[in-house]
Amino acid sequence: MKFVIVFSALFAVALSASIATDSSHAETLRYDNDNIGVEGYKYAVETSDGKAASEQGIVKNVGAENEAIAVQGQYSYVGPDGVTYTVTYIADENGFQPQGAHLPVAPSL
Repeated sequence: MKFVIVFSALFAVALSASIATDSSHAETLRYDNDNIGVEGYKYAVETSDGKAASEQGIVKNVGAENEAIAVQGQYSYVGPDGVTYTVTYIADENGFQPQGAHLPVAPSL
């Protein structure tokens, strides 16, 4: 389970780096972090260059053989075209499930 929490944190950092524009002068406007013991976590961050991210994770089936973490969150950034893009997501036993107005949607079967 510790691996999943660490993986989630690293994913958020990598995601922030991959959508970065020239953020060398960006300032952190808000940073909230709350570890809820072994049951979960939540955080929110916002920077002066228009980026924001928030996420919350909870442990499901604590102590059981099928113990897992369920994560939900969102991130947003200003693209090179000046438009703010927002992605909301869920990551659980069904995988990573992003949604956003700019993301393609799979055709229904």
